[in-house]
Amino acid sequence: MTSQPHRDLSVLTVPAFNDNYLWVIHDGAHAAVVDPGDAGPIRDALTQHGLSLTAILLTHHHADHIGGVPSLLAQANVPVFGPRNDGIDGITHPLGEGDRITLPGLDLELDVLDVPGHTLGHIAYVRRSPGAHWLFCGDTLFAGGCGRLFEGTPSQMMDSLAKLAALPDDTLVYCAHEYTVSNLRFAQAVEPDNQGLALRMKDASEKRGTRLPTVPSTIGLERGTNPFLRATEPGIVQSLVDAGRLKPGASPVEAFAALREWKNVF
Repeated sequence: MTSQPHRDLSVLTVPAFNDNYLWVIHDGAHAAVVDPGDAGPIRDALTQHGLSLTAILLTHHHADHIGGVPSLLAQANVPVFGPRNDGIDGITHPLGEGDRITLPGLDLELDVLDVPGHTLGHIAYVRRSPGAHWLFCGDTLFAGGCGRLFEGTPSQMMDSLAKLAALPDDTLVYCAHEYTVSNLRFAQAVEPDNQGLALRMKDASEKRGTRLPTVPSTIGLERGTNPFLRATEPGIVQSLVDAGRLKPGASPVEAFAALREWKNVF
């Protein structure tokens, strides 16, 4: 586990399953956990760091994001924040676009964004404190990629990603999976002349070679190297046309949809 501190708050990176990351936000005493798909690693992290659980944050309903909630609640009666419209039982504080929450036990306010696409009710949490911009985005935005469209439409996901891309460049992106190297491999296939992308692949490959996390990334880095935030770039559009996946003159949403479909089979 690694920790990225800022002032009195830190974020612990807690690996789970094959490639999930669970996030523990803490001040050295109290902790909130984001998307605890597995309770065991969370309990271990809380014990190791001497932390008391004070809140649970959920982004969407998939089991690898909520599976550990009942076990954690059996040991700690804490509030559960989560999406209002994503079919999750047991949420005590249902949330949607425009809501702002203060986490109990922590000096931390988070804004809520609706980011449908991966699921219809998916939300994200944003910290906007001066000098400390954080994004907990579940499976909407990944380092170098984006989530599959299990429930939403290409237009919804494109709009959701545009909303996240509008955050400040220095916003740390705490996504929920270690997919970076495979995402960047696809990104290089569709935008081979992107030199920033080549540098990012080198860095990510070196980190994974020593089992270090490649996340959090930043919004600035994603804007420069993530093809799903760059789907209308001429080079990417031409790659889609050359691959026979897009007709010349297609709309931006059609380009995004073609890009996501290509990634599905890459």
